[in-house]
Amino acid sequence: MVEIAIIGAGSSTFTEAMIRDSLTFPALSDASFRLMDTDPDVLGPMETLARNLIALGDHPATVATTTDRREALDGADYVIVSILVGGVEPFDWEIDIPLRYGVDQSVGDTMGPAGIFRAARTIPAMIEIARDMEQLCPDAPMLNYTNPMSMLCEAVREASDVAVVGLCHSVQGAHQDLARVIGAAPEDCASWMAGINHQAWVLDYRHNGQDAYPRIRRAARENQDWWDDNTIRVEMLRQLGYYVTESSAHNSEYNPWFRKRKDLKEKYTGEGWSGGTGFIRDEYKERYPDRIARMKKQAEDIENLRTERGQEYGTYIINAMVTGEPFRFNGTVANTGLITNLPRGCSVEVPCYADRSGVHPCYVGELPPHLAALNSMVIRSTSMAVQAVLRGDKELLYHSILYDPLTAAALGMNEIREMVDEMYEKEKHLMPTFRD
Repeated sequence: MVEIAIIGAGSSTFTEAMIRDSLTFPALSDASFRLMDTDPDVLGPMETLARNLIALGDHPATVATTTDRREALDGADYVIVSILVGGVEPFDWEIDIPLRYGVDQSVGDTMGPAGIFRAARTIPAMIEIARDMEQLCPDAPMLNYTNPMSMLCEAVREASDVAVVGLCHSVQGAHQDLARVIGAAPEDCASWMAGINHQAWVLDYRHNGQDAYPRIRRAARENQDWWDDNTIRVEMLRQLGYYVTESSAHNSEYNPWFRKRKDLKEKYTGEGWSGGTGFIRDEYKERYPDRIARMKKQAEDIENLRTERGQEYGTYIINAMVTGEPFRFNGTVANTGLITNLPRGCSVEVPCYADRSGVHPCYVGELPPHLAALNSMVIRSTSMAVQAVLRGDKELLYHSILYDPLTAAALGMNEIREMVDEMYEKEKHLMPTFRD
């Protein structure tokens, strides 16, 4: 019996996927799921959901719930983490304060002022989880789904001996996107992607063994529907020559080109697009008040519960480690020379293999220099942010945001300092490593 602890089980999308997908693997169908969340109200619906999924397949799996993290981790074989620290209130501060200064963020969960402050309130909790794991399940890997992915994984590696790998579904999404664009079945295509989380690059894409990039680049020039639906990524493909893995909404705020002036925002984003200012914040806050009712309805709607396997990497990795059957995926890991023209020790997202002996990242070599340059701009900012949080160094926190590409394009140095000071005053009670 495989013991799987899910920390942050109130993240219903990931929790459902992890349980459902686990049950589709024979080696995991008798797994013991330990669902942990600090909010006891979410655990009832998630337990109901888990028991219904187990019953639908007549699986011998078991489920238990707890608000005690150490209880969930004790003796676990695998630990899946998807947490939110501070609730939804900080979303307003992290989007609206920078916006008043002129930094227009669409999502704010990965980098920039919002992503860095999110890291400052989340890193301490991630390290607490890791230190509990060192004591209670030292051989278990941490499979992290929490953003900001790169910063959290880097912090866990820096502060603990836990084996951590970050998981995201943007690579699967990019693979399917490009198959649709060239009119091919995804299973007939092969891709090789590397970079950093939310800004990895499709370095090679093949259809039935043949290089498909000429067709992809032609579609970027000629396919107006693709441009209309995915403007930022298609423009980046046109100008940089390579497709980026994460959505246009995300990538619009990861660089200095699209959100710094009104005319550029109108040209590349338009009115009402899905990457408007703080759109994820707005959607999340709209759904948050009735989340318990929605979770109960989802859990009890047995006729519409999905039982077929999805594409989240987590359970495929666990199955590979249990059975020895190799599985290839893209994961966020330490750059131990895997991408030679990105800083050593930073978080990179590269192809990896999982088997019975663990996770094995693949060597990529050099990225095209102009792609490495954009990744490096992000890394220099976010790696400084990690050190700022670990040290409780407010001045370094300011410097990390000073070098954020979008912030630097929009504001002067003193304006950035004033913005950081205002955000700090709002959030310092959620940032325990900092002391005035």
